[in-house]
Amino acid sequence: MQGCRRSRGRISPKGRQGKERRAVERVFGEGERVGVLTTEPLGRVLDYRAPEGGCGMGDFVEVPLGPRRVLGVVWGPGEGSFDMAKLRPVGRVLDARPMRAELRAFLTRAADYTLTPLAAMLRLATRTPGLGEAASTRRIYRMVGPAPNKLTDARLRVIEALRDFGGAAVTLGELCEAAACTASVVKGLVKIGVVAEKDAPRDLPYPPLNPAGGARLMGDQVAAGDALVAAVAQGGYGTTLLKGVTGSGKTEVYLEAVAECLRMGRQALVLLPEIALTAEFLTRVEARFGARPAEWHSGVTQTERRRLWKMVGQGQAQMVVGARSALFLPFQNLGLIVVDEEHDTSYKQEEGVLYNARDMAVLRAAICGCQVVLASATPSLESWVNADQGKYTRLELGARYGTAELPEMRAIDMRAQKLAANCWISDPLARAVEARRKLGEQSLLFLNRRGFAPVTLCRACGAQVGCDHCDARMVEHRFLKRLVCHQCGATKPVPTACPSCGVEGKMAPVGPGVERLAEEVAARFPEAKLAVLSSDLFGSARALKQQIELIAAGGAEIIIGTQIVAKGHNFPLLTLVGVIDADLGLQGSDLRAAERTFQLMRQVAGRAGRTGERRGLALLQTFQPEHPVIRAILGGDEEAFWRAEAAERRAAGVPPFGRMAGVILSGPDVAQVFEFGAELARRDGPLQRIGAQLYGPAPAPIARVRGRHRVRLLIKADKAAAIQPAIAAWLAQLKPPANLRIAVDIDPQSFL
Repeated sequence: MQGCRRSRGRISPKGRQGKERRAVERVFGEGERVGVLTTEPLGRVLDYRAPEGGCGMGDFVEVPLGPRRVLGVVWGPGEGSFDMAKLRPVGRVLDARPMRAELRAFLTRAADYTLTPLAAMLRLATRTPGLGEAASTRRIYRMVGPAPNKLTDARLRVIEALRDFGGAAVTLGELCEAAACTASVVKGLVKIGVVAEKDAPRDLPYPPLNPAGGARLMGDQVAAGDALVAAVAQGGYGTTLLKGVTGSGKTEVYLEAVAECLRMGRQALVLLPEIALTAEFLTRVEARFGARPAEWHSGVTQTERRRLWKMVGQGQAQMVVGARSALFLPFQNLGLIVVDEEHDTSYKQEEGVLYNARDMAVLRAAICGCQVVLASATPSLESWVNADQGKYTRLELGARYGTAELPEMRAIDMRAQKLAANCWISDPLARAVEARRKLGEQSLLFLNRRGFAPVTLCRACGAQVGCDHCDARMVEHRFLKRLVCHQCGATKPVPTACPSCGVEGKMAPVGPGVERLAEEVAARFPEAKLAVLSSDLFGSARALKQQIELIAAGGAEIIIGTQIVAKGHNFPLLTLVGVIDADLGLQGSDLRAAERTFQLMRQVAGRAGRTGERRGLALLQTFQPEHPVIRAILGGDEEAFWRAEAAERRAAGVPPFGRMAGVILSGPDVAQVFEFGAELARRDGPLQRIGAQLYGPAPAPIARVRGRHRVRLLIKADKAAAIQPAIAAWLAQLKPPANLRIAVDIDPQSFL
């Protein structure tokens, strides 16, 4: 086999699919040389002979690679000089809709932008089980009858699991796993007529969505909705920043754009930053369009992932609601992409392929000719600047929906408060919480720190308990009765004796986490019903969803939560938000620290008073009430904050007014990693030619993760600099040792 150059796919005309598509794309006759991109990390396209019956551009194929058969896509004509007689033939063309030219172009350009091997990008686009299997049937289970009054715990878990699946087809194995039961429990429910068992095609189209109807828009919503509908109807590429205060009805506005997209017979994609938001959003979509859309995220079963991938490729899924990886699905006629909470850091993939889903959404839309809506109450500075410079259209919703008002915001100066040791709730905040309890309302105490305590130290020798595999302190999780490393996930028991000096009884937790805050709340409000919301306290998305529903129904008087509570949840009884440590995000040297603190504080404060029956109140405990960010949060002049932040970034020449890239070297031998980094730094000619500055090598702030030592180099360049080709040429000068890894992070969001 012989490698060949990447072949950029041609972008199909808008709306062209099926037979029309095959008419404009090249078809290769039997025995002709074809280039196949596989999902294997080979770094090149491979030449094969077309199989009996031929194949076409974009066909999914199975090809021999050594002794194995691997998945690939016909990427173009073969371009190698390898002897045709010795070329191996394509094994078979898979029973899947060919990959469209626009998706191939998107993968190619995304790979070029992020400096990611193209095979790794292809893996993102083919992460589904049984991709090439022929149509077949499977045995599925659904709830059909009323549940008996008396049920065993196992049978009750099965019924609850079926309800959580929302009527989706589920196999016996998936149901048993979700309900933590044996097959006999499910079969027993089948016998008594509560659950139906039947054979069904493996992959069924999703029910049609009805775009008619919709909520009655008011005020600013009407103009914003009309503008988005007109943009979708006009067709072509465009990006709109939909900025609206929390509770202003952004969702209902962009659902009008979704409705127009469906009326035009095109597909829509809505990206959400958290699985926990999906359930509530799906309920709203079902109420709006009469059926549930397709769902794509890590909590979806493998059976459903296969079905969705197939149906999206056949145009039988009109709307997909998903996580960032949904961008790589094989849409046939994509007309709209919505990135909800577009500022959220969850959209940045920090492992494997390093990409920002917000930026990739804009790239894919530009290639396939569709509209993008970036929705947020506190947009990223990048999006704000693009809108300010006229690159994006800007629509604004300045008031909450209906009679609801924005919450009042006040600071509590912690320098004037006298708190007992190991206490973090000030008297003014405690009094406000008690007042809300007496009124039958809810309070939220926000602390963006998981676990019980961030540090466990020995009071005899001062040693702090660290991870055995990382240069990170271990966090005590008292609910788990373990110490946990938040870098690699390693755990170990809380020691009774100091691992350093061996002294017994001197180990002490230092600092608060949400679990420790919960202990303080329980002691201070012994009669209050408490709920703790933190991502690590729930074993599944279903369990988290149930807790959120319980809280929304009034099942807790005081909610204690991390940033998971700031992301779009609606608790009707919540009128008070207390931020325990408003200064926490301002620590460190991250260039986005001010932006992220501002966004998080405004978002979490926006949870209060959303129904309009009573105005909400947000109290920020701070030791720096005069800090410019704290003053901006309290003052509410968001435009002034963004202008000031933009001016600082422009003066420093950093994003979005400059280019940055992080290069992370990692390996088991720290000396070898540093030596390689130093040699790279000495060969910075390609970077100097574009006027870029190189910093490092230096130890990463967390210098060891999972036993691998980490060294960072940082590249800073002018906004117009061609940074990717320069980095590629720079790195190509040296071949790394076998056990040394290089990760390139274009536009880094984290500097750890």
